[in-house]
Amino acid sequence: MRILAIDVGTGTQDMMLYDTEKELENSIKLVLPSPHLYVSQEIRNTDNDIYLTGEIMGGGKIKNTLLEHMEKGYDVVMDSKCARTIRDDLEQVKSFGFKIDDDMTKYREYSKIFLKDINLTKLYGFLLGYDLEFGFDEIAIAVQDHGYNENMGDRDFRFEKIREKISEPISPLEFGFKEDLPEYYTRMQAVKRTVRSEGVKKIPLVMDTKFASIAGMCYDEVAMKLDSFIVIDIGNGHTTAASIENGKIQGVFEHHTSSLTGESLERYIKRLASGEITNEEVYNDHGHGAHVLNPISEIEKVIVSGPKRELIEKTCLDWHHAAPGGDVMMTGTVGLIKTIQGR
Repeated sequence: MRILAIDVGTGTQDMMLYDTEKELENSIKLVLPSPHLYVSQEIRNTDNDIYLTGEIMGGGKIKNTLLEHMEKGYDVVMDSKCARTIRDDLEQVKSFGFKIDDDMTKYREYSKIFLKDINLTKLYGFLLGYDLEFGFDEIAIAVQDHGYNENMGDRDFRFEKIREKISEPISPLEFGFKEDLPEYYTRMQAVKRTVRSEGVKKIPLVMDTKFASIAGMCYDEVAMKLDSFIVIDIGNGHTTAASIENGKIQGVFEHHTSSLTGESLERYIKRLASGEITNEEVYNDHGHGAHVLNPISEIEKVIVSGPKRELIEKTCLDWHHAAPGGDVMMTGTVGLIKTIQGR
């Protein structure tokens, strides 16, 4: 079986094409700029009014780049679907000064920019240039999705759904969705539509980037020898940690990386392991929250991943940089692959 795994992060999109008949280390791997970065560059390179169409995608720098474009005197219009890249609430999108109009025919003179998180056609062309086969049996994609509820803020809603999912100890692999993907995960739904529009008949597995990383870290060579440990993804925007015992998540907390210091991170990790951490202490510190079912026996090791993982070096914890398959950049893609296999 051949599995294509794509992990779309803030800085990079990491891809692995894995053949189960070969060693994981011999997979085709790519690390490319995150899609929002080259969309932002396309905007900066455009000396014209812009009409955006397409899908919901990770916003990243796009909003600020569009605001800069309007400051130059250009008009920015977008259709109502891709406008949710800026905010799920379209009234908030309009409040920034962007126009929303689904009739693209009125904007023939505008430069068109198409938004989407996944571009399989471009990937196919790239691999074909190396005479490499691109066929796959399964596709798995990770993006970060806070979910959307018009009556609740993103920070609250995201963690409420994490809390609901971990109502009992579960394997990180259970965070993958296929047919069971909830409608409120608007960015993941957009990924499914994009994959379908590119001719893939197989329903993709979609997963939040943080839990794809957590799953991948559990398959690190060191982690697989442990019974009781912490996994933590220290990302550009968010830091997510889970306590693991006997292969199952016993508790989790999520915070904003910029709000953490080595001291506070160490404190949160220890309190997560002991089961003492509370949702209120993390939330009131401007984080997303915490949820603990059980303490773990001990912290045998802290397994760490993510672009800001150097923060762990400011703690006194016993840590190890995750490198499943021998590659620190492929933690999320390995998590996706293991989730496909686990299903």
